[in-house]
Amino acid sequence: MTLSVTNTLTGAREEFESHGDEVLLYVCGLTVSDDAHLGHARLWMHADLMHRWLEYEGYDVRHVENFTDVNEKIAARIGEDDLGEDESSVAEHFVDDVISDMRGLNLKRAEVYPRVSEHIPEIIDLIETLVDRGHAYESNGSVYFDVSTFDDYGKLSNQKLEELESRANDSERSEKRNPTDFALWKAGAVAPETAAEHRHPDLDPLTDPCGQTWESPWGEGRPGWHIECSAMSMTHLDETIDIHVGGRDLVFPHHENEIAQSEAATGQQFARYWLHVGLLQTEGDKMSSSLGNFFTVHDALGEFGADVIRTFYLSTAYGSEQTYSEETISEAEERWSRLERAYETAVEACDSPDARTKVEATELRKAVDETRENFREAMNDDFNVREAMAELLELASAVNRHVGDADEYDYRALREAIETFEALGGEVFGLSFGESGDGGDVSVAEDLVQLVLDVREAEREAGNYERADELRDELTALGVEVEDSSDGATFRFE
Repeated sequence: MTLSVTNTLTGAREEFESHGDEVLLYVCGLTVSDDAHLGHARLWMHADLMHRWLEYEGYDVRHVENFTDVNEKIAARIGEDDLGEDESSVAEHFVDDVISDMRGLNLKRAEVYPRVSEHIPEIIDLIETLVDRGHAYESNGSVYFDVSTFDDYGKLSNQKLEELESRANDSERSEKRNPTDFALWKAGAVAPETAAEHRHPDLDPLTDPCGQTWESPWGEGRPGWHIECSAMSMTHLDETIDIHVGGRDLVFPHHENEIAQSEAATGQQFARYWLHVGLLQTEGDKMSSSLGNFFTVHDALGEFGADVIRTFYLSTAYGSEQTYSEETISEAEERWSRLERAYETAVEACDSPDARTKVEATELRKAVDETRENFREAMNDDFNVREAMAELLELASAVNRHVGDADEYDYRALREAIETFEALGGEVFGLSFGESGDGGDVSVAEDLVQLVLDVREAEREAGNYERADELRDELTALGVEVEDSSDGATFRFE
């Protein structure tokens, strides 16, 4: 089965075709005006999974993901806490945090992470091209794209221009020919009243224009939001790219405007497949910084770890909305624990003297083959990670049944199961199967834990149950999970 994707541009499921063995992938990145939250990370995660699966299928992926470091929301935070006294310092603070979050989530690195501030010459060149071709015009030092010159405007969001014009705000008409025209270049710096819309009410208001500005053929100013992605995509990929990924809330106006300005400038199709990631919901609303209902990536990594967070996102296909709650994250913890335990069980059994050459576990061998086949079918079905994850969980059950029921183990089947976990769960899903911890002598650590458990058992036999519980709690705090059974206590490192 070849890969098929749901293309927002056509509203249809289409077979994916690239130009050769290379896939050009652009991801609309973050406006770095606040700490990244789990809603942002959902987009990163699914773009990462697309990247990983395309590479697994043999493609060379050129992945570009931008940072928007020029924005009135960033300028509005000038002087706040220790963020810095200018827009670039504030942006740099959050870029640093975002990169740390990305590495913490085990995301594959993009080829480049371009920033708006680095691409002003390319942005100005693109705007000049649009002006020269009659698609844009200058007005009081700003430049606007004339949507009436682009016949296909509205094709991504499936909206008609006349309907959009009727909904436009009258205040937007002052400098524009048409109410739906959008800014490519904005004259001057960020006005204090504009910054005030995004500034925390407890902070002193900014009294002077703020933010970075650059010289241009139309005077000093700043780039508009939409033009930046077109310029950076064309600079680092090509005039036509294969896949453009972004959040569903960006379909209109951002992505609609990207198409209009890019295709008006080049005469070429901008992106062949538009894949939009559904929003992360919490308490009935999308998770967002402005609503204050977010859980930062940094805090989530500290509380749950990357494997649980990745497993959480793997429960829902990218095109659907997802809900974050204590229940859904708890379910992810349980699923990851099942997978990790099954992998460790397979490794221990495979490396034990009871693993034999001539034992044939027909059920486990069949489960391995079916997992590989069904996983590939699910991922090629519009990156259906939910179904693909279900296949790994089935393999986990098959491993547990074989090891639990047999006196002697099928070495070959267990080895293939381990390799399947590592390839599909590790290489494709980015989970940490088979990865070592922070180093150190593991055998010594195991001996020390066992010593504590022996002391704990002695306390229980002496009737000191409170002290025994304290020892277990102390082990848990150190990342050691203890399980009691009729055969005694066992443990594993979390």
